[in-house]
This record gives sequence, structure tokens and C-alpha cells, in this order.
Amino acid sequence: MSLITISNLSKTYADGFVALKGIDLVIEKGEILALLGPNGAGKTTLISIICGLINPSGGQVTVAGFDIIRDYKKTRALIGLVPQELTTEIFETVLATVNFSRGLFGKAAAPAHVEAVLRGLSLWDKRDKPVMALSGGMKRRLLIAKALSHEPDILFLDEPTAGVDVELRKDMWRMVETLREQGVTVILTTHYIEEAEAIADRVAVVNGGEIIVVETTAELMRKMGQKRLKLELHTPMETVPPGLADYALVLTNEGRELVYTYDIHSSRTGITSLLGDLGEQGIRFRDLQTTQSSLEDIFVSLVEDAR
Repeated sequence: MSLITISNLSKTYADGFVALKGIDLVIEKGEILALLGPNGAGKTTLISIICGLINPSGGQVTVAGFDIIRDYKKTRALIGLVPQELTTEIFETVLATVNFSRGLFGKAAAPAHVEAVLRGLSLWDKRDKPVMALSGGMKRRLLIAKALSHEPDILFLDEPTAGVDVELRKDMWRMVETLREQGVTVILTTHYIEEAEAIADRVAVVNGGEIIVVETTAELMRKMGQKRLKLELHTPMETVPPGLADYALVLTNEGRELVYTYDIHSSRTGITSLLGDLGEQGIRFRDLQTTQSSLEDIFVSLVEDAR
């Protein structure tokens, strides 16, 4: 079931900078979608438009069937946003800040819910401390608590783990998994591509204001994943023999290693014939290992191809 529908969305700022170019995207209820892209790709602009923080130049966005401009209050009430910037009232206590955020959405007090959110983010024991007394990591946790205070159906996380400690990252991903189980839709931008690979159902790669590809994480890996066979040679080589030219081998580590890249889904990987030809050429190796391309490798390849 589609929850957010984005159609031909564009944004051009007053200085003429084109941030988004005809974005089309459908986000399903209950999924975790990772928006990947370099700085300036348009990720934050896209999130800001959906959340009603800036107006689009063209196109349409609907959330649960409601238009984000005509039905702003209805759509915004469905959304929780954790921005990149640490913006909080420094003199209020943690508990008061979260309760106030809930009240802004017209929600009745819910002490049990607020306590559960604060406990889940390791903030409960700091509930009576002023925000100004929190560390940077704890302030990041507070932003998440504020975004969850009104029990949104959709949670946007804009670079949520940038510059935070490992413990917070683990807490956050545990929280995201819990939200998924509760049916909450999560959209995140991240530079930690391994996290997107581990947690996201789908990946949308954004570059230059356009979506290059939208695919399930598993399918993206299947379609574009490659494996590398690395052979540790017995004797270093200066060049690859002409008789092995068809394999597009690469010498690395000062000629001590030979690397062969192949499609993991091909019916014929060529490994058997390669090993046979190596024997015929008198090339011996001490060890071999295989590695599969990561989502980061795929992302870099997609961005480079789009240039």
C-alpha cells in the first residue's frame, strides 16, 4: 500500500539553483527506504518538501492521500522529522521539551508513551536535566524523541548518525526495527552506506537532483553485485601474460596479487578455465579469496555512470 506518492517534483531556489528535477517516487507503508547520494544531491530538499518546510516549484506530493500543500495540517501530523541540525530549547528540561513537542500536534498528554520513547533512547534518567546540559550525542537522541512524541506514522531521519557514537547508532537502529514492527514507515538519508545495506528494504540513489535508481537492497545487490577472486601469487609478476588477456585481470600489491572480477549471477563465471590457464602459464599462487561488491561499490559506480 502506497503511503507517500511523489509526482514530477521539482525545486529551483531563488538564486537559480535547481535542487530537484522531476522526481517520481512511491513509498510504501511500513517500509524502510534509504536515500543515498553525495552532498548537494537533493536529499534534504526532498525531505523538507514532504515535511512542508519548503514549497516545491512544481509537481505534487501526497501523504496518505492528502496533498502536502492543501492538507498541510493533516499530512504534517502524520510525520516525525529528525533534522540534521541540533535545534532545541536549551533551558527546558528533556521531559518538558518532549511533552511540548507532543502538544504542538494537539495530542493529549501520554506519560507512558513519552517514558517509553525516552527509555528507548537512554534519556529517561536525564529527563529532569536542562537540554543545555546534554552532550551532543544526547541532544541527537532528544531530537529523535521529539520526532516520536506524537506517535507519527512516518519518520524521516536526515543523516541521523552523522558524528554520533557507536552506542547511539546501535540504539537508533534497534529503535528503527521496533518502529518497523509497529508499522511505522521510515525514510532515512545516510552516508553510512553499510547501515543502509543492513537495514533498508529499498534504496533510492539521488544525484544532481534526480533519482538514478530505486530498487530493493537485495535486488540492487543481485543486479549489480560482482565478486572478486584475489589470488596471492607465489612469485610477483610485472605484467599479466598475453595468454590471460581475456580475463581482464588486474595486478595489485606490487604484483603480488592477481584480481579477477566476475558476475556472481552468470551461468559461467570463468573461474575454472582461469585456474586451468594459470596452471598452463606456470603461474602458482599461495592462497585465494573471494569478496562481493558492497552497496557502497554499487553506489559509487551509479554516481560515476550518471556524470
